Amino acid sequence: MPAGLARRVPLVTMLALSVALSSCQSIVADTAASAIGPSSNPQVFSEAQKNDPNASMGAREHPRILATYGGEYNDEKTEKLVARIAGSLTAVSENPKQSYRITILNSPAINAFALPGGYLYVTRGLLALANDASEVAAVLAHEMAHVTANHGILRQQKEEAEQIASQVVSEVLQNDMAGQQAIARGKLRLAAFSRNQELQADEIGVRMLGEAGYDPYAAARFLTSMENYSRFTAVNGDDQSLDFLSSHPSAPQRVELARQHARRFGQEGTVGDKGRDYYLAGIDGLLFGDSPKEGYVRGTTFLHANLGIRFDVPEGFQIDNKAEAVLATGPGDIAVRFDGVSGQTQISLTDYIASGWVTGLDKTSIRAIKVNGMDAATARASAQKWDFDVTVIRSGSQIYRFLTAVPKGDAKLEEVAGEIRDSFRRMTTAEIASLKPLRVRVITAGPKDTVDTLSSRMMGTDRKADLFRLLNAMTAFSPVRPGDKFKIISE
Repeated sequence: MPAGLARRVPLVTMLALSVALSSCQSIVADTAASAIGPSSNPQVFSEAQKNDPNASMGAREHPRILATYGGEYNDEKTEKLVARIAGSLTAVSENPKQSYRITILNSPAINAFALPGGYLYVTRGLLALANDASEVAAVLAHEMAHVTANHGILRQQKEEAEQIASQVVSEVLQNDMAGQQAIARGKLRLAAFSRNQELQADEIGVRMLGEAGYDPYAAARFLTSMENYSRFTAVNGDDQSLDFLSSHPSAPQRVELARQHARRFGQEGTVGDKGRDYYLAGIDGLLFGDSPKEGYVRGTTFLHANLGIRFDVPEGFQIDNKAEAVLATGPGDIAVRFDGVSGQTQISLTDYIASGWVTGLDKTSIRAIKVNGMDAATARASAQKWDFDVTVIRSGSQIYRFLTAVPKGDAKLEEVAGEIRDSFRRMTTAEIASLKPLRVRVITAGPKDTVDTLSSRMMGTDRKADLFRLLNAMTAFSPVRPGDKFKIISE
């Protein structure tokens, strides 16, 4: 949650805005790579793309993709792993001369997509869900197929329509952060293909898998894992708008078609390499979930070590840590938004609330208060079918803002807003030092281990066994054998 603020926007709209701004991380696929290591004949992406007429399209949209997905993920081991997988696919692609710029996005979302000119993207969230190299190869091969089949060119008319919409959004929102996010999300729709294009990419991708020596059944297997993950996160109330299946339609028939394509290479379990051992070694230590720069969610508590602040939401609430704000939802359609702004040191907090950024504000309700020794102010507002509590708290040069929304007339507004407000405090030095990000850790099962003993070591979820099975593609009947490797989530 960075300290960013959109211009004057209705409160109901502010509860839904989402922005992520950062930088870029790219890998050029090494077509000669058969093992993790530098290429003896490395390609320079910009040079290789000079003669590609589609490259300018991908280059133009590249910064917007980064803006939506939190920028780069920096980890040399993971970068080499992805480059190794992509390199082996390039040699068997429809166009072996095509160069690819592979970007690992610093997002927990499960996604991968392509832009014209060889721009490929995969999130660290997808890498965490995959269980072997062949599954990541299946995703990358699918996206490479979109590039080599020139599906980007077929989207140009769609892009022109998006540009018109983007111009309108930019003008209405004065090109502020909300406008940038709306534009970026519009551009992401360009990564969505027709069903026929998806099925064509599936067929090409499975062929590439088999010809590269990977398990060709990995495509069907990972589609199933992503469907299971989608159901799991839907139960948890997570936002699926940036996930793979939002733009890559999946269905049992599509999984079965992928299996049919794979049967050309042989029976399942008898052909191809999964690359599990070196894959697990490559993602051991991979960041999982929230990144440190955006703070952490631990149950019903939000903590941000860099800002040195924390607060709690009531039991039964679900926290969703977005890049530009923390959103929380609870029973009875109660919603909370938390964010921060800086550079307002010369204005009193009561004047700040009244300065025009709150729509429907009742100015007679503004009052100054203290929250755990910090200056603060509260007020009430109403808009459409909602009542709001607005609380602002000053800590140093930063102003933190809580917007609590309840259906109009709901008497729980003060109770919920007061509980959250009173929980806000500065973190102690010891708390900051002890707070660590969650990561994927690869462990080996011992003689007495079971799903329960292994999943008990999971952190960051109250559904430990469910998430453990999901991350390891296990059913309710999958065995745990001594010596087998499993992924868990811990610090």
